[in-house]
Amino acid sequence: MSQDNQHLVRVGLLGIGTVGGGTFTVLQRNQEEIRRRAGCGIAITMVADLNVERAKQVVGDHAEVVADARQLIANPNIDVVVELIGGYGIAKTLVMEAIAAGKHVVTANKALLAVHGTEIFAAARAKGVIVAFEAAVAGGIPIIKALREGLTANHIEWVAGIINGTTNFILSEMRDKGLDFDVVLKEAQRLGYAEADPTFDIEGVDAAHKATLLSAIAFGIPVQFDKAYVEGITKLSAADIKYAGQLGYRIKLLGIARRQASGIELRVHPTLVPQRRLIANVEGAMNAVMVQGDAVGTTMYYGKGAGSEPTASAVVADLVDIARLIDAPTDTHVPPLAFQHDSMSAAPILPIEEVVTSFYLRLRVADQTGVLAKITGILAEQNISIDAVIQREADEVSGEDGNQTDLIILTHDTKEGRMNTAIAAMQALPTVLAPIVRLRKEELA
Repeated sequence: MSQDNQHLVRVGLLGIGTVGGGTFTVLQRNQEEIRRRAGCGIAITMVADLNVERAKQVVGDHAEVVADARQLIANPNIDVVVELIGGYGIAKTLVMEAIAAGKHVVTANKALLAVHGTEIFAAARAKGVIVAFEAAVAGGIPIIKALREGLTANHIEWVAGIINGTTNFILSEMRDKGLDFDVVLKEAQRLGYAEADPTFDIEGVDAAHKATLLSAIAFGIPVQFDKAYVEGITKLSAADIKYAGQLGYRIKLLGIARRQASGIELRVHPTLVPQRRLIANVEGAMNAVMVQGDAVGTTMYYGKGAGSEPTASAVVADLVDIARLIDAPTDTHVPPLAFQHDSMSAAPILPIEEVVTSFYLRLRVADQTGVLAKITGILAEQNISIDAVIQREADEVSGEDGNQTDLIILTHDTKEGRMNTAIAAMQALPTVLAPIVRLRKEELA
C-alpha cells in the first residue's frame, strides 16, 4: 500500500453516536491538516448503526450506511474498523471478527479492554494488526501515548488520576455548595453530567477500567480488572468534605497504580489530597493524570475526559498513527501495552489489605471523659501512629444533641489490614455511636 498523498485509508465506523459523530466531524473539518500529518488521506467511507436514518443525517453522502456491522467488517475496502459501541458484549465479538478479517482496530471501549484486553491484544499480534485505544482513557488527554512512548525511558513509580468526569463534577459541587451526594447526583443527571443509570461512574467501575489500562502500560503487566480494589463515592457526606477542607485537603475519586517491592497496587477510591497539589484543584468534569517517573519526576496531564470532539481527537490521533504504520512490518509497531509481549511482568496485584497508606477517620462518639484515650489505645495496639486529632464541639455537629461529638483522626502510613482490625475494635466500643468513616489519604509527593 503506497504512502503517497493520493492514497486513502478507508475507515469503517461501528456506531455513530456522540463520539462517532464527533469523529466524523473532526475528520471532515481538519482533513487537510490530517493528510499533511499522516502522509495520506483518512476518510470514513462506511458506517454501521442500527439507527440508519440518524446515521445518514450525520454523514450525508460522504459514507455508505448499513445496519449490519458484519457487512462493514466483511468489506475488503475497509482498512480500519473504529468500534464505538461500548460494553463487553457484541463489541467484543465484532472487534475479534475485525481482527480475524485483518483489519486494524481503534476503540474507545475501556470496559472491553480492561476485561478482555489480553485476549484481544494476542489476537491482534497473531494477525499482525494494530489495536489502538487512546480514547479509552481520559478522553482527549493523550495519556496512553505519553505513558507508552513519551515516558518510555522511565521506571514508572506511580500513576494517579481523576479519570471520571461525572464523579469529579459531583465532588466539586458537594464541596462548593455543602450539599450531600444524593442531592448533587440528581443535579448532575439534570445537567447531563451523569447518566440515568450512573452506577458505573459513581461506584468507581469506570475509573477502575481506566486505571487497569494505565497500570498495564505503566508497569508492563497484563490487564487485570478483576483484581482492582474499587470503591465509589456514594457514601461520602458533605461533613467529610468540609472537615477535609478544614484540614487542608480535598477529596477526589482517584485511580491509583503504584509499584511496590511485593507487587502492584491497583485501586480506585475517594482520596484526601493536599489542596496545594495541582490535581486537587481540578474541578468540574475535567480529568487529570499524574505520573511519577524516576528520570522525569512528576508530570501531569489535564483536559477534557469526555465529550464528542475531545474523545474524537484521540480516535483520530490513533487513525493517523495507523495510517503512518499501515505498510510497516509488524515488529516495528509500538506494543499496545508499551512492553514487548514476551517481556511482560508477572508482578502480582496486591490485595487491598496489603496496601500501605495513611487514613482519615471520623468517629461520632459520646462526649465523655476517656473516650479519646480508648480510641488512641486501640490504634496504638495496632502500631498505627496518629498525625493529628481534631474534636468538633457538640454545637458544631449539626442537628445532634450536645452529648455527641465528631472526632477526626489523621494517621501516618499503615497497612490497610491493621486499620481494618483497629476499626472493628473501635466500632465495638459502646461510646462510638455511628459507623466509622474511613477515607484514604495520598500526599502524591
